[in-house]
Amino acid sequence: MDLTKICKEAVAAKPSIAKAGSNEKNEALKAVAQALDAERDAIKAANDIDVKRAKENNMKPALLDRLTLTDARIDGMIEGLLQLVKLEDPVGEVLGMTKRPNGLTIGKKRVPLGVVAIIYEARPNVTVDAFGLCFKTGNVCILKGGSDALNSTKAIVTIIKDALTGVAFNPDVISLIGECSHEELKELMRMNDYIDVIIPRGGAGLIKSVVNNATIPVIETGTGNCHIYVDETADFNMALDIIYNAKTQRIGVCNACESLVVHSAVAKEFIPLLVERLKTKDVEIRGDERACEISDYIVTADEADWGTEYLDYIISLRVVDDIDEAISHINRYNTKHSEAIITESYNNANKFLEEIDAACVYVNASTRFTDGFEFGFGAEIGISTQKLHARGPMGLKELTTYKYIIYGNGQVRK
Repeated sequence: MDLTKICKEAVAAKPSIAKAGSNEKNEALKAVAQALDAERDAIKAANDIDVKRAKENNMKPALLDRLTLTDARIDGMIEGLLQLVKLEDPVGEVLGMTKRPNGLTIGKKRVPLGVVAIIYEARPNVTVDAFGLCFKTGNVCILKGGSDALNSTKAIVTIIKDALTGVAFNPDVISLIGECSHEELKELMRMNDYIDVIIPRGGAGLIKSVVNNATIPVIETGTGNCHIYVDETADFNMALDIIYNAKTQRIGVCNACESLVVHSAVAKEFIPLLVERLKTKDVEIRGDERACEISDYIVTADEADWGTEYLDYIISLRVVDDIDEAISHINRYNTKHSEAIITESYNNANKFLEEIDAACVYVNASTRFTDGFEFGFGAEIGISTQKLHARGPMGLKELTTYKYIIYGNGQVRK
């Protein structure tokens, strides 16, 4: 595979998208949305090939769920693009102007990142999200999807390219890298001369590989060992509903709850109710000694369980004696993604919000809301768990940088 050729074509396409106005970009996004709708049968046919092969290879149910494209999920992809059309274009926004004593006026202006490479696993809907966000923000995208979704991703990218050509845009503003070797993938991670930013989106192994091998700046989107802490003042019905939703609505996503922490003052009363609720979905609960003493259904957890993102019908459970112990446990084992407290205490809610180290911290709500669509961003490029440049769901503004613009009238430095 000629990665250099792909990268050169991406760089050559930068001016066409960088200089495009908001109206032009919006009309192109509408055209892509219409094309996806018109070609949904072709998308599903390609996806059927991937799903059939995945089943033959005994893919885990959670990963198979990520791979599968239904009409509802195609509708979601289309709706994500149309939401982007409605959102304000951040490119060109001036972030304040300051006049210096020497007469210079200095401002900051939002500009595209440039060429963005995105490496992701078998989630073909990410293809549309990545394209839409990059396109709206004037960025070129180079996509490397998972091999398990190759047919689905190829079909989607072909539809996008054809739609862009139909509205007189350079189709090379989106490129797809098909099957390639590990060495070729490492080569992509080191193509600093062409790629400005690389974003991995997937499991811990993929993210670690990119972080360890890339010489291009990386925006790290993290795995999700998300916790819910049931405080001693928690409303039990609320807690049960939130935990059930966060754990079982979709098990194969990074914002699903993987770990529970329960205050000892309510553990004996609450845990049996929790067990009965999670039993309805056959969720295995792995608990500490105190949790196991309360219910025979709970199996003994080991040290690895506290830090595991299961992506399965499994959850860990720890009993603690106060909120400080809960916060300490969560901050030790979390992946800095999303954490929640269920409480009726204003003070405990504020303490949790202040002291938990995570991109998104909730009071009395499910961690499943950590999502660009739910946050009103239209879509997301990923959930950043790092602290530099971007954190949390990454929408349009997170795909821009800035440059300084300086107005003068003949000043020279003395």
